[in-house]
Amino acid sequence: MSGSSRTDRFLIIRLGSLGDVVHGIPAAAALRRRYPQAQIDWMVDPRYLELLDLVECLDRRLSFDPRDLARGRGAAWSRLGQLRRTRYDAVIDLQGLLKSAVLARLVGARRTIGLPRRHLREPLARLFYSEAPDPGAAAHVIHRSLGLLRALDVADTAVRFPLATPRTPAAIAAAERIGSSDYALLNPGAAWPNKRWPPERFGAAAAAVRSACGLRSLVLWGPGERALAEAVAAASSGAALVAPETTIADVVAIARGARLMVSGDTGPLHIAGAVGTPVVALFGPTFADRNGPWSPRDVVVARTDRCSCFYERRCRNPVPCIDDIQVAEVVDAVRRCLIAHG
Repeated sequence: MSGSSRTDRFLIIRLGSLGDVVHGIPAAAALRRRYPQAQIDWMVDPRYLELLDLVECLDRRLSFDPRDLARGRGAAWSRLGQLRRTRYDAVIDLQGLLKSAVLARLVGARRTIGLPRRHLREPLARLFYSEAPDPGAAAHVIHRSLGLLRALDVADTAVRFPLATPRTPAAIAAAERIGSSDYALLNPGAAWPNKRWPPERFGAAAAAVRSACGLRSLVLWGPGERALAEAVAAASSGAALVAPETTIADVVAIARGARLMVSGDTGPLHIAGAVGTPVVALFGPTFADRNGPWSPRDVVVARTDRCSCFYERRCRNPVPCIDDIQVAEVVDAVRRCLIAHG
């Protein structure tokens, strides 16, 4: 592959979740730097297409729900036929699941690249790759994804996020609501219940951060989480306000303007890191080395060493390990993070 011809065609497959799609962006950026004239497309779950619309190094963002294949929907098979006719030089499966590996092979590219068996959550996926280069010893999923690109002669693996920042009505409303350009973001929600720090502690932390750092907080919320955000605000002694309803693009814009974000391991945390916002990350059942902040200036407060339910969506214990994190620890982490980022 010459890197100088438009005939180079690549397809990235990373369907979800939101945070994992964020973590795949540096691989797309590195591929674009190596092959500036190539066609680079990305297949993604329809729920996360809005994020990819902001990624500046892509040619096509291909919305695809693999469940439509199982349902026998003709449009899904028609889309795969269109992709086969594109005649990709390589498909890079950043997901590493059986469904994504099968999709990668069905596209019919000349090369199908994925992780080796020891890095896969579903080892059978390896059967569908023509190549499985060793990504090296790096633990973080960002660096593992970048390591796959060695198979495509990509040597520059710097972590970069070419994300456009929209100016959205919700972001404007959020700035007006907080009444300052100097604010912290709190994100109490998460799809997994055992990734959520208790809302009353988020509220207490907001009050302490206002007292110690002079920052008011804006509380983000997603579908079904408004009551959770309101509980945080109610426990904050007036230090936190509930954000307007937001889309993914709104979260990008609001996070870009924040001084800091405090969140568990979930999509908005990783969006904040991608746009350069300092983050304090609260970790329970997942490993920060693998899924957490990648900037050495960010701060992780974790109880993973006490967890017995790694990567399980629901805790098997009476109290999730993340509940052991205390307010004083988080406030201290906020101070250290702000100092580290200057």
